[in-house]
Amino acid sequence: MAAAEKAPILVLGIGNILLRDEGAGVRAIEALSAAALPPGVETLDGGTSGADLLDVIAGRRRLIVVDAVDADAAPGTIVRFTPEELAADPARTVSLHEFGLLETLAAARLLGCAPDDVVVIGVQPKDVHAGLALSEEVAAALPRAVAAVVAEIAR
Repeated sequence: MAAAEKAPILVLGIGNILLRDEGAGVRAIEALSAAALPPGVETLDGGTSGADLLDVIAGRRRLIVVDAVDADAAPGTIVRFTPEELAADPARTVSLHEFGLLETLAAARLLGCAPDDVVVIGVQPKDVHAGLALSEEVAAALPRAVAAVVAEIAR
């Protein structure tokens, strides 16, 4: 898809659904796909793609990322932050992927195609062991994560 054809707002869920709560971002995208989103908004299950997402995020006006985030909070806690806030706190982990969000955004900046505005909606995981089901806490938090995304779209 050419940059001119891309929706200006991309909601990107990243995570590994094979590691229970690590898949929270992908599960949020599944829930959002059933929602009536305004024109100009695209949702995408980014899985664990990392650098492969560079072309997908390039040239967007806004990027809203949903992922499991170790925010040192109670399981199911929803957090909102920017990549700059994440970079300032190296102890915070956005995901378990080899090539993470910060590296992908840095590459996009170097190439001059980074999104204008980026925000991360994080869900504090409880269990990232092998399994398909989300923990009760994270499953219960998904509607709040989706609401946070919808609020970001409206912002």
